[in-house]
Amino acid sequence: MTAQAHKLVLASQSPARQELVERLRIDAIIAPQDIDETPYPKELPRPHVARLAEEKAESGAKNYSDHYILAADTIVVVGRRILGKATDENGARAHLNILSGTRHQVITGICLRTPSGKNVIKVVCTKIQFKRLTKSEIDKFITTGDWQGKSGSYGMFAAPFVKSIHGSPSNVLGLPLYEVNNMLTSHGFYSK
Repeated sequence: MTAQAHKLVLASQSPARQELVERLRIDAIIAPQDIDETPYPKELPRPHVARLAEEKAESGAKNYSDHYILAADTIVVVGRRILGKATDENGARAHLNILSGTRHQVITGICLRTPSGKNVIKVVCTKIQFKRLTKSEIDKFITTGDWQGKSGSYGMFAAPFVKSIHGSPSNVLGLPLYEVNNMLTSHGFYSK
């Protein structure tokens, strides 16, 4: 089987990640993987996202071993504290209050599993500075529902809160496209 015959499997249920892969002009097979995303005791953020991305890729390889598997996990980190996905509006408000006026990091672990079974792992960090948020801004944002299912309780609708960004903008949405494209290119996905 030539590299052209291989498909890309996106091991993610994230609509944002699916849209980002489409921006690379790749018609990927969408195959979400359900894994436990709980951090290990004392696990630091970078190793945490790298581990989760690799676990998702390995899980996806059970059904798609002859294809490229792309898996990722994105977290929001303040210091060493991982802000997970809020389960309700109060949790989302708490996250936004923590992020208000602070610098934080959006860290994505990416794992590309090649058809030969090799795992290529990369961790990408984008630094974000939020403006100081008012209670009414937080309340208004909560009504958008954009906090649901997102680490740190924010997504695209929080763009007006971003005072500065250093690093990959697409990483903030869940997939750093420059790095993913380089991984695919250097590991033969686009070869003829």
